[in-house]
Amino acid sequence: MSTFSIPGPARTPSAARTPAPHPWNRFVALGDSFTEGYGDPEPRSPGGVRGWADRVAEELSLGHRDFAYANLAVRGLLLQQIVDDQVGPALELKPDLVTLSAGGNDLVFRGSDPDKLAEKLDPVIGLLSATGATVVLFTGPDWGNTPVFNRIRGRVAIFNENLRTIAARHDGVVADLWSLRQLTGQQMWDPDRLHFSPLGHHTIAAMVLETLNVPHTLQPLQPKVLPTGSWRQARSSDLVWARDYLFPWVLRRVRQRPTGPGLKAKRPEPGPVFGPGMPHGPLPAGPDR
Repeated sequence: MSTFSIPGPARTPSAARTPAPHPWNRFVALGDSFTEGYGDPEPRSPGGVRGWADRVAEELSLGHRDFAYANLAVRGLLLQQIVDDQVGPALELKPDLVTLSAGGNDLVFRGSDPDKLAEKLDPVIGLLSATGATVVLFTGPDWGNTPVFNRIRGRVAIFNENLRTIAARHDGVVADLWSLRQLTGQQMWDPDRLHFSPLGHHTIAAMVLETLNVPHTLQPLQPKVLPTGSWRQARSSDLVWARDYLFPWVLRRVRQRPTGPGLKAKRPEPGPVFGPGMPHGPLPAGPDR
């Protein structure tokens, strides 16, 4: 079990405030396209995408010159693939903060049993937690009455309850996408309706930091200028969306195409985060990790 003490309650974000100290020095993110940052394009970031994990790392790096971050997530992976391909390398990096989001592709594209998915995940979280690292798990979002995905809402809810049980058993932390009601807005989603937009990733990053009780400088609704629109207006183009996005995605999943040779983890080694307030230089020498 983790023995750290999370700092006191998070305060209102302020760009002018220097974030308070936190106990983490090495952050490793595991998962699929959600953690890779798909939907949040940024040519200057490794892999051409940014995402909530990068945004969290940028904030955690403020005032921590020895902070390092690795992101092993690869889009399209199922839960077992994430376990097989990423958990071992993550353990070798000796993180003290780990985030893991897995099972979404299983639920959406395989119709997998949420109880069986939880059975696979439970020992993995136990293994990660036994290292002393803080382990953060993500519940699935509530798609509500959105087209197509409302059919899997019950399975997602069951999986979420299983995740809460796993987190409680292994002293994990739950980042609760299901209860993050801001995500019901159309502007939070990529046009494919499968991934989050830059604003969605930004909003999730703020939630993760607040879940960890880390003060941060993220301001609500400020990643970029947002287009106008609503879910009702978006539904008028459901057939176009299904043709352009949903059907090709499902077809790729059904055919079980292996991950292409060009799809690799965007940050396979922990390194400094060159975000706001970070020095553009190598990490200072520190204890052997």
